[in-house]
Amino acid sequence: MKRPFLTTLFLFQILTLFAQTAPPADAVTIQQNLDGLNVLGSVLYIAAHPDDENTRLLAWLAKGMHYRTGYLSLTRGDGGQNLIGNEQSEQLGLIRTQELLAARRVDGAEQFFTRANDFGFSKSPEETLKIWDKEKILGDVVWVIRKFRPDVMICRFPTTGEGGHGHHTSSAILAQEAFTAAADPKRFPEHLKYVQVWQAKRLLWNTFNFGGTNTTSSDQFRLDVGGYNTLLGKSYGEIAAESRSNHKSQGFGAAKQRGEWFEFFKTIKGDVPQNSLLDGVKTTWARVTGSAGISNDILFLQKAFDAQHPEKSVSALVTLLDKIEKVDDTYWREQKTKQVKDLIAACAGLWFESYAEQPSYVVGDSMNVSSQIIKRNDFKVQSAEISPGEYIASAHGHVFTRNVLATSTQNTSSLNYNITQPYWLASPRGIGMYTLANDTLAGNSENPDYTKTSFTFKINNKKISYQRPIVYKFTDPVRGEVYQPVEITPPVTANIENPVYLFKSGQPQTVHVKLKAFTNKAGSISIKPVSGWKVIPEKIDFSGKNKGDEWTVAFTITPANSNPTVATLEAQVDVDGQKWSLGYKQIRYEHIPNITLFPPAQAKMVNLDLKTNGKNIGYINGAGDKVAESLRQVGYTVNILDEDAVTNSDLSVYDAIVVGVRAYNVNERMAIMQPRLLEYVKNGGNLVVQYNTAGHILIDNIGPYPFSVVNQRVTEEDAKVTFADPANPVLNYPNKITQADFEGWIQERGLYFASGIDATYNTPLLMNDTGMSPDKGSLLVTDYGKGRFVYTSLAFFRELPAGVPGAYRLFINLLSKPVKN
Repeated sequence: MKRPFLTTLFLFQILTLFAQTAPPADAVTIQQNLDGLNVLGSVLYIAAHPDDENTRLLAWLAKGMHYRTGYLSLTRGDGGQNLIGNEQSEQLGLIRTQELLAARRVDGAEQFFTRANDFGFSKSPEETLKIWDKEKILGDVVWVIRKFRPDVMICRFPTTGEGGHGHHTSSAILAQEAFTAAADPKRFPEHLKYVQVWQAKRLLWNTFNFGGTNTTSSDQFRLDVGGYNTLLGKSYGEIAAESRSNHKSQGFGAAKQRGEWFEFFKTIKGDVPQNSLLDGVKTTWARVTGSAGISNDILFLQKAFDAQHPEKSVSALVTLLDKIEKVDDTYWREQKTKQVKDLIAACAGLWFESYAEQPSYVVGDSMNVSSQIIKRNDFKVQSAEISPGEYIASAHGHVFTRNVLATSTQNTSSLNYNITQPYWLASPRGIGMYTLANDTLAGNSENPDYTKTSFTFKINNKKISYQRPIVYKFTDPVRGEVYQPVEITPPVTANIENPVYLFKSGQPQTVHVKLKAFTNKAGSISIKPVSGWKVIPEKIDFSGKNKGDEWTVAFTITPANSNPTVATLEAQVDVDGQKWSLGYKQIRYEHIPNITLFPPAQAKMVNLDLKTNGKNIGYINGAGDKVAESLRQVGYTVNILDEDAVTNSDLSVYDAIVVGVRAYNVNERMAIMQPRLLEYVKNGGNLVVQYNTAGHILIDNIGPYPFSVVNQRVTEEDAKVTFADPANPVLNYPNKITQADFEGWIQERGLYFASGIDATYNTPLLMNDTGMSPDKGSLLVTDYGKGRFVYTSLAFFRELPAGVPGAYRLFINLLSKPVKN
């Protein structure tokens, strides 16, 4: 059903914390963390995608009840649409990963993932679990459960399908099976080298009432999670909105909600709660053997805390740390030790971070790192040891002076670090799953082996150690102090200008490659040989380049022959006898850390039979796609049109005007442009409108005659296509479309098909997923006045950038209106 494919390999590093690397140390944060020391309970929320989580409930659990709270998203949202840019697939997954981490920093929960890939909309759990490899993903869920050890597990969706998406239903099925499997030593026994089996107390379904589906009922257990946190000065509804509004690539900015709000729960496994989610679970230190006196010590700390003089709590916290380090329970000892250590640093007024001198280093370079420490109150803190082996003390012996910044400079080698890359993208993948180097990496939201510095302080004669990521810090004249990740890079990167090159009729093309130096060394660039294809020149040498220099070289490539073929073009840089085939890309949005990628220096070469008609195309941007760039690839002149150009310029100069995906969802000015666009069609123009989502369409009629957009789609990319109107010009001019043109499509045929279609429209294509009735809503064509209007829900925004030959041939036909005699 779904065909496997190889992904591109992305290499990147992202900052662990978006703002500064030292955790907050304000009095409110200290008080909140003190309040959580006496709570030993944990809850794991499980769903399928970024945005599926209930942020209000997470905030209430983490910041209100002080439970250790986690969200396990089975995927990173790679298969969705992007409302803020044109990144798709893995790049969109990287953005959504960071959006989730930003959301968790707001609501206080932790973030986890499995290796499952969001391959796009799925109509059934059977399809989903086949594509994902159910046993592998189940193993990841069990691994997270055994590591996190939740007392209670909560599903967002049911196993019965009300979630409306195969991924949603699958997340509930996997959670239900994992609830039992995590406690069974015969299931995934390889885990037991590292973790123990774990049985959660109960599994609940957090029922819902949205999207026209109400699964709540009066006999379900319910909780009011709409309370107000006096320390934070916010309700959990307000915190939830701030958290959810980080999902900007999905357009999920949320209004802040205030007042009571009830969440409903249905028990799936375990006993039914009566008074609280964690009924029957000891959530105090009484659950831990060897913890006598710890609870009373914490109560004393909470009562005695002085917000004006937090240093008064340090000695008692150090004593508490000694006691916690002696308890038998490894899990809660680890959790509470970290909490107390962070409280000690905050109350002692300690701030410390480490910075690299430069933003990037080539593998093997030495790295100058400056570490800074300041103690902001009068509590006595003695010398600090900084890995690897540096020692720092104030001018007054071994005691830090209040409010005096101490700096130490170290030199380390990046030989200890590999090129930074996300662990889930380190190897090629199939359509359903990422390939992990080892299964213990599952669950991590980011790479666990980031560059870091260790700090050890002597406080009350006790050595206490901390870690901080090594970052690059600079001052921007607009943004002020900015933290960025440190990149470990190849010596020279090679960016091929286009991801896809289309060769028509065997004609050669010039391929430009942009090089970027991260070193001063000389080298050469070449194109790896492809059987039958001709490349001139064979190699281009370079020298005299400095770090940061960028320059472009050109190769002329001639296809193997005139027959349709597909091949991979790969640029290869040679420096000091070592070959590198990596590009360089940065993704920058203000709401998340910058992401730097080193994708493979590859492109797709397609030698195909393609005829074009016309030359000038106008393009109205929608929610973000790469269709305009794809059209330029086949020789069209594409002009991006804004409102002024549409309403005030001569549109007759365009052989066709294309409206980008979801434009009628996101661009309020489309209502102003619409009359001019239809006038353009009436006067002989050719307007091609790409898909919009159902609901939230900003005008009444997208076309000259009525039709509705509905949430119907064909998700099988190899679904059968029937030509209902084989004589229609869009299937014949200038390219004769055959069944072969629907081979090799990726992810899906189309989405948000049209329904309620006026009889004036021709619907030349029929298609359907297995077991479904044929749907005619993927392509609508009609004459209007002297011109032609086309509405298509086919996924051209995915197919064209992927270099699918038949998608190009069909889309060119949509742009090509035959001249009537």
